[in-house]
Amino acid sequence: MTTESTILEARDVAIHYGGVKALDGVSFALRKGEIHGLIGPNGAGKSTVIDAITGRRRLTRGAVRLGGEDITALSVIERRKKGLARSFQRTSVFPNLGVQAQIRLAAHKLGAASPDQETLDVMEQLDLVEVAGVPAQDLGYGQQRRLDLALALVGRPIVLLLDEPMAGLSPQESSDLAQHLVALSRRWQVSVLLVEHDTDILFSISDTVTVFELGRVIANGCPADIRAHPRVQQAYLGSAA
Repeated sequence: MTTESTILEARDVAIHYGGVKALDGVSFALRKGEIHGLIGPNGAGKSTVIDAITGRRRLTRGAVRLGGEDITALSVIERRKKGLARSFQRTSVFPNLGVQAQIRLAAHKLGAASPDQETLDVMEQLDLVEVAGVPAQDLGYGQQRRLDLALALVGRPIVLLLDEPMAGLSPQESSDLAQHLVALSRRWQVSVLLVEHDTDILFSISDTVTVFELGRVIANGCPADIRAHPRVQQAYLGSAA
């Protein structure tokens, strides 16, 4: 159900490939400043719904709304300019280019009024100032993931979609990145849609959790309710619940 606080909404979103239903009638809403986690087994449709929202997959039916506007027909680039940003499971940084140079290039491409100030703001938010001149290939993997997140944050997006941002990180690096996400959502009022296999991390920082199975939503609610949900507990969380 749409409310005044809803910033992103998927309405009856479906993606079919012949007889294969990658998504089949998915609906959920993301509120302003919220961290919203998506869980489910491999192939359940989590990454596909992010592709659908960002315009990388054509919908069979349904609609995507951002800030009350129907963006279903917009391209990936047009959605990015509207304030919809994402990161991928693999980092998309340039190995030979320095941290500051990469962020400034992104700011310039997005038409920031002050690319230098935009770059500094993003680096400060993600603790990257001390490595401003370091090429991405010389960063630790945790820093590379933060750089990838920084590139997605250029332009102050209103919604950030993250697909496995903690993949390959150590427990400490995952915890650090999670705390950066919480801080960003609070300070900049960025709404975060998060796909993450580390359910301990996801449940610890999410305000709402949606559970997918075979391209459908089977549960949606606060972390405590989802942890207690018998079907979710048995199928996905096991003893961790």
